Amino acid sequence: MSGLDFSGVPSLIALLNESILSGGLNLKIYLVESKGAAIVCMLLALLLLGSWPAFLTLLERRGRLPQHSYLDYTITNLLAAVIIAFTFGEIGKSTSEEPNFLTQLSQDNWPSVLFAMAGGVVLSLGNLASQYAWAFVGISVTEVITASITVVIGTTMNYFLDDKINKAEILFPGVGCFLIAVFLGSFVHASNAADNKAKLRSLSDDYKYAAADDSVSKETRNDIVGTNDPERGTSTADKAKFGSADFIIELESRRAIKVFGKSTMTGLTIIFFAGICFSLFSPAFNLATNDQWHTLKEGIPNLTVYTAFFYFSVSCFVIAVILNIILLYHPVLNLPRSSIRAYLTDWNGRGWAFLAGLICGFGNGLQFMGGEAAGYAAADAVQALPLVSTFWGIVIFGEYRRSSRRTYILLVSMLFMFTVAVAVLIASAGQRDK
Repeated sequence: MSGLDFSGVPSLIALLNESILSGGLNLKIYLVESKGAAIVCMLLALLLLGSWPAFLTLLERRGRLPQHSYLDYTITNLLAAVIIAFTFGEIGKSTSEEPNFLTQLSQDNWPSVLFAMAGGVVLSLGNLASQYAWAFVGISVTEVITASITVVIGTTMNYFLDDKINKAEILFPGVGCFLIAVFLGSFVHASNAADNKAKLRSLSDDYKYAAADDSVSKETRNDIVGTNDPERGTSTADKAKFGSADFIIELESRRAIKVFGKSTMTGLTIIFFAGICFSLFSPAFNLATNDQWHTLKEGIPNLTVYTAFFYFSVSCFVIAVILNIILLYHPVLNLPRSSIRAYLTDWNGRGWAFLAGLICGFGNGLQFMGGEAAGYAAADAVQALPLVSTFWGIVIFGEYRRSSRRTYILLVSMLFMFTVAVAVLIASAGQRDK
């Protein structure tokens, strides 16, 4: 890590300010070019991408339908890409080599556009699946397993697409650590599920399933959202302590997605599907911005990271809207049926969903900006987001409270292995030749 060059961070800011005052410089000034500046982008992306799942998880636990939350989320997620495109992607002067955002919209660059849009499609599918997985296995395990699958598959693909600019002798041991974290994450979930079953064993089936009865729509529970307690949504639930059997029952009674009686494999299957989707979006974006397969016509410049991110986010938005409108009328996992009208009038927690979309959008943008400079394989270090998500899961949602010693040992081992993997991955960062 001693060889990192952070000089690009202040120079990047200074050049941006100078261009605003003077009326514009060449667009390449706004591209992150030094390894140090790229790592700063990755760390900021890590904080943002690790935080947004907590907001959607909070809404689901308060009873808001995931279809409603995801539709709100995807609106502001697209807005973030538009803001990035019209600031960093448009301020500079347009040249034939490096055109700005609006210039590229009219160029014959559709092969690269399709790669960017394909990346947006798989990311949207992964995010949608994750929203259901959080309910089954918790935010911590979901993020660890999906992030690890992303690194094992996606980072390997990016390494070869980036012409091996990352240090293989460092990169692939880091990938191996992520793979170990996948198995530890599965063991953590299995152990925690066994702990919860033990807590519930003393409760009668009549009480347990009566509490989990979903015959009353949570969309009408106005007392759930907007009250003082950030997790429970009501001050009257303070009697149930995090991790207790009563807390588990109360949570099941008010959440939107019912998990009692569902197979453990259901949640793990959803997680692995999401992980496969996440592993493909970064390589697709890499192909969109660097054209390694030479699909563009001669003389047509590569998409800038900002233009590619715009197309990426548009396809993410379109797929999310189509699928979630279908899920409103044909819900899965025994969720109640909804409608577009019900969604438009459901303002409970909408601000949190909007905030989640903005945070995720800017996080993805920063990840791609860092990846374009230091290699997309190293940029996958932002998959350390479970370290942030686990913090939120423990502090806000009480995950792993009152669990067994076995669960705690597995949890600490998983997070330790994950931390090592991320540090190794960042250390493998290279610098792209321009």
